[in-house]
Amino acid sequence: GSLEDYEETVKKAKEAWKVWADIPAPKRGEIVRQIGDALRQKIKVLGSLVSLEMGKIFVEGVGEVQEYVDVCDYAVGLSRMIGGPILPSERPGHALIEQWNPVGLVGIITAFNFPVAVYGWNSAIAMICGNACLWKGAPSTSLVSVAVTKIIAKVLEDNKLPGAICSLVCGGADIGTAMARDERMDLLSFTGSTKVGKEVALMVQERFGRSLLELGGNNAIIVFEDADLNLVIPSALFAAVGTAGQRCTTARRLFLHESIHDEVVAKLAKAYAQVRIGDPWDPDTLYGPLHTKEAVKMFLNAVEQAKQQGGSVVYGGKVINRPGNYVEPTIVTGLPHNAPIVHTETFAPILYVLKFKEEEEVFAWNNEVKQGLSSSIFTKDLGRIFRWLGPKGSDCGIVNVNIPTSGAEIGGAFGGEKHTGGGRESGSDSWKLYMRRSTCTINYSKDLPLAQGIKFQ
Repeated sequence: GSLEDYEETVKKAKEAWKVWADIPAPKRGEIVRQIGDALRQKIKVLGSLVSLEMGKIFVEGVGEVQEYVDVCDYAVGLSRMIGGPILPSERPGHALIEQWNPVGLVGIITAFNFPVAVYGWNSAIAMICGNACLWKGAPSTSLVSVAVTKIIAKVLEDNKLPGAICSLVCGGADIGTAMARDERMDLLSFTGSTKVGKEVALMVQERFGRSLLELGGNNAIIVFEDADLNLVIPSALFAAVGTAGQRCTTARRLFLHESIHDEVVAKLAKAYAQVRIGDPWDPDTLYGPLHTKEAVKMFLNAVEQAKQQGGSVVYGGKVINRPGNYVEPTIVTGLPHNAPIVHTETFAPILYVLKFKEEEEVFAWNNEVKQGLSSSIFTKDLGRIFRWLGPKGSDCGIVNVNIPTSGAEIGGAFGGEKHTGGGRESGSDSWKLYMRRSTCTINYSKDLPLAQGIKFQ
């Protein structure tokens, strides 16, 4: 799409919003329910398209569409529940209430790695709140964007509603910049790198706009000496190798207590050797290619930097000699916790394994990186678990115990702190981000008492 296409689309989306905003929230929920059903009917073919275009394995592609279906179900229930409290007024004959209204037009910019689910989290919730949506997917996954939009448009039009309620403009940075600078964008939800997210945030803030940012992660798994290694090994494997290391929740740092370090590294390397690498469409494959040739270069550069900074590659580290952007899943040991490469989020399947002695130091090491998305500990110590969840524990938005860093459920708010952007999507009370709050006072008496007992006579 060109900037002219964008301009036309924004105008149509704004017009469509006028229709959508007048529909009662439970009725909007019914439309979202139908969208979920339409996605269910196409789940395998859409999952296959995700696999083809993004490169993740077929079951992950289907799982991503399932996330959109699930969040539609969640949004349907929410459409009958959103509301504000009636608060006690200090003035007699007065009612104090909170009213929540849609913001209007929600711009949604998504990344290549989750070309369906992230749009689903945003659009399903934004829609039941009464907003129209304008989506810009990643330029490298535009077939998925078009396919999803066609499915949604058919549902809307079958219900005699304008398809522009869920608009799409495919394009690159020019469209993204236009969205960030456009005052008609009442909320801009951006998912991508911290570097680009910072630029987006500044552009939106310059016009006093609203942004919802889901940016990078440099996530850690911490394994204590009392951990159940039968849970640790598959968890670390899935978190580090799943989606070929291209999730924002991928585990990039594995802190092992010094007493179990060597044992876990040996078991993990053995597990890595059993990972079935191949065509992402093959149902037997666990690990597919990286998304681009540029990602392969980033992988090789990170491995080289890790070696220069004192790390030892104990598994992987090389490009796989076969067609496509395939690299070996990689384990690096021997680096200090504060090595520059360890503090860099490389969007590739490289796991830095680090030794620790004490709980206090490893909690601090978890928190010392700039990102604050996801984190996990493995332990049976109840006191330690609650210290980890407490004010001096993990500073991340997602804080796990005895499960991996990746694989979040839609019922909880998804997002993180610090350079991860502070945004929250999907469950809990994330719906509030897609609405504006009005504090309303209604005087139903014949008097005019003032608050705080002020007399003005």
